[in-house]
Amino acid sequence: MSELAKWDSFYVIVGSSAGALIGLQFVVLTLIAQRPPVNFGEAGSAFGSPTVVHFCAALFLSALLHVPWQTITPAAILWGAVGFVGVFYSAIVFRRMRRQVVYKPQFEDWLFYTILPLVAYATLALSSFAAFSCEREALFGVGGAALLLLFDGIHNAWDSIAYHILVHFVGKPTETNHADTAQQDK
Repeated sequence: MSELAKWDSFYVIVGSSAGALIGLQFVVLTLIAQRPPVNFGEAGSAFGSPTVVHFCAALFLSALLHVPWQTITPAAILWGAVGFVGVFYSAIVFRRMRRQVVYKPQFEDWLFYTILPLVAYATLALSSFAAFSCEREALFGVGGAALLLLFDGIHNAWDSIAYHILVHFVGKPTETNHADTAQQDK
């Protein structure tokens, strides 16, 4: 049994989770789009898009490692490419977070939207080189990176939903609430 075949169940779980969470993100974004906050597009590219990208990366890695490769070489080249593109994308997200003016990012935001994804993508890139001499260890790197991207995406999705609900929807009077408040003031 090859080292890659031993990871089959792991990638079924990670891939299925990532696919389901991508769908949920679309549902949430559709609901938020009904009452978009000011400059939503600017903040969305800094905070919303990376979440979907990380879920897609985890899904792609899961599919990639289910392909019945004859050797690890093509898989390592592809996951390495994902890693290098992800490192570049992390730099783009960093720039977008600095430029957007809707929200002032805190340390936790920098950690989950830039640092942890950068670590995951760098691990993918580096493990692609290790795959040729240390296949087993490289696969642990890929598995760890996929899991980190999945959990990071879960955190970011929760963070975005909580932000939109608590900041943009709770406490803002609707027309009905506003009329009730005016009625009580009389």
